[in-house]
Amino acid sequence: MRNTRVAADKRGESSLGHLPAGEKWEFDSTVASVFDDMLARSIPQYEVMRRAVTDLGCQFVQPGTDIVDLGCSRGEALAGFMERHEGRNRYIGVEVSPPMLAAARARFKPLIEAGVADIRELDLRRDYPAASASLTLSVLTLQFTPIEYRHRIVRNVYKHTVPGGAFILVEKVIGASADIDDILVKLYLQMKGEKGYSQEEIERKRLALEGVLVPVTTRWNEELLRAAGFQEIDCFWRWMNFAAWVAVK
Repeated sequence: MRNTRVAADKRGESSLGHLPAGEKWEFDSTVASVFDDMLARSIPQYEVMRRAVTDLGCQFVQPGTDIVDLGCSRGEALAGFMERHEGRNRYIGVEVSPPMLAAARARFKPLIEAGVADIRELDLRRDYPAASASLTLSVLTLQFTPIEYRHRIVRNVYKHTVPGGAFILVEKVIGASADIDDILVKLYLQMKGEKGYSQEEIERKRLALEGVLVPVTTRWNEELLRAAGFQEIDCFWRWMNFAAWVAVK
């Protein structure tokens, strides 16, 4: 097979100084250009979480099956699996943001041309890829989907997962009570300030994300996974108001 090595991710520009273009948050070209740096500054223990997702996810990958990433953005989550498994699996990335689609398609161009990867423009509220997946990822994606669609999406994940396969879900969450949530949010915003963001940047982004990013409690997410059909469910990473689960079919 000709060389289909995954292109290294160019981390793009610094997200310091980036402000939302409008009142509501959009994954536009300005966000895409600074996205990886934005995640590193906005997600606590970002590299730890990424490594945990890849290391744990690899335990469930079966040869000849699909690895699916729902909301693949620039392709960072898929890249780790491509580097370890490449030609033994097929990779499907799903995205709705045109700038993110363009970035992921450019990054994975050799694998797409070899028929190993497929980066699709697809709205999960209306459709789902015809996959036979041993691993499906949803890394900070479901939280941007209206709540009324989430059960259908996770049910589709379950239906398209082979026996013994897994679903990894990473989400921002809210506290079990208003008082606890206030403390978690306070510590989270403090962390963002320590990563270099100004108070104006933090506040503008928070306001723009209202009604766009809608987190729920950890219990709600776990019940969502069970209602879809998953029975083996465990939380493998948690920092304040962020959490990650593995659910096995």
